[in-house]
Amino acid sequence: MIQTRALVSGRVQGVFFRDFTRRTALDHGVSGWVCNRPDGRVEAVLEGEATAVEAVLEQMRDGPPQARVDDLVSTAETPEGHVGFRVR
Repeated sequence: MIQTRALVSGRVQGVFFRDFTRRTALDHGVSGWVCNRPDGRVEAVLEGEATAVEAVLEQMRDGPPQARVDDLVSTAETPEGHVGFRVR
């Protein structure tokens, strides 16, 4: 199990990016959360098998059709034992 924190910038708020991330994470069996940040970015914590987390990150780099992802920065963290995936 790994945990990754991702910060996504671009046109990522108001375009269903959080719900897209939630659905993608659940499809891959990844736990954690996603939220809008006051600075216009979206932040997500993803926890699961390394290949599953990487698959979610890859899809987040594209985002939903309405989004425009300019940058995605991810950092490794210590897994915390998240259960389920929620939108904050």
